[in-house]
Order: sequence, then C-alpha cells, then structure tokens
Amino acid sequence: MGDDTAPSPRRLTLPPSRRLSLDRDYDAVYSGKMRKSAGGLTVWTRPNGLAFHRLGLSVGKRAGQAHDRVRIKRLIREAFRAGQHGLAHRAGHHDIVVSARGGEGLTLTSCAAALRDLVAQADREWLKRQETNRRRDEETA
Repeated sequence: MGDDTAPSPRRLTLPPSRRLSLDRDYDAVYSGKMRKSAGGLTVWTRPNGLAFHRLGLSVGKRAGQAHDRVRIKRLIREAFRAGQHGLAHRAGHHDIVVSARGGEGLTLTSCAAALRDLVAQADREWLKRQETNRRRDEETA
C-alpha cells in the first residue's frame, strides 16, 4: 500500500481571516512600535496570539498613480501568500502591516526577500522585548 504518513502540503491561500481589515487592528499594530524598513518597504509587526500571520497594507499616493499602487499591493500580497509559512514566528505569529514608499524596481522576488528579512528582524526584537519583560516581572515578584 501507499505511505499515508506523508504530511499534506500547506495551502498557499490568502483568505479573509489572514488579512487585517479593521482600523483597530491597524492601530494595535502601529501602537506596538515595532517598525523595520528596507528599500522602499516598511513593516510594522505585533504578535497576534493566533496560529497564523495576518497581513495589512498601507500604500499611499506617494507610491505613485493608482495603477502603480495596485501593482505594489498585488506584489506584496503575492509575496506574503507564497511565503507566509516561512516567515519567522519564534515570538508568536504576527499581525503585519506593510507600507511602500515607491514601487520603482520592486519585483516579486525582492518583495518576498524584504518581507522575510524584515519580519525576521522584528521577530528577534519581539523576543528581546518578551525576555526583558519576563526578567522585569521576575524582579518585581
């Protein structure tokens, strides 16, 4: 017979549950004050206590005309969709808001690499914050 122990492949979808849509969700991420930037992308993160990352987009008019902004959003969503299971989450899964200042030279490959690197940097910072808070709690207890 066949090998039934093989793990099922992870689905690379982006359902509504994986997206930030409420203002209070965006405000919570921004209030976490964890921002990392590289190239034309800026990423804000905050651990969300869920079993998956969620994505929010903030691409303003400074990024270009409407068709440019739509292209940038599409690239970011696709980079997140394809790489969401590989994003760092040692500090927990994150709510992630990505902002783009400009789309010149932005490709799917560069967007995916920047997203992966920026989330990894933020995840390391969240681990440091959690450790600092744990130590502080132990000292006061």
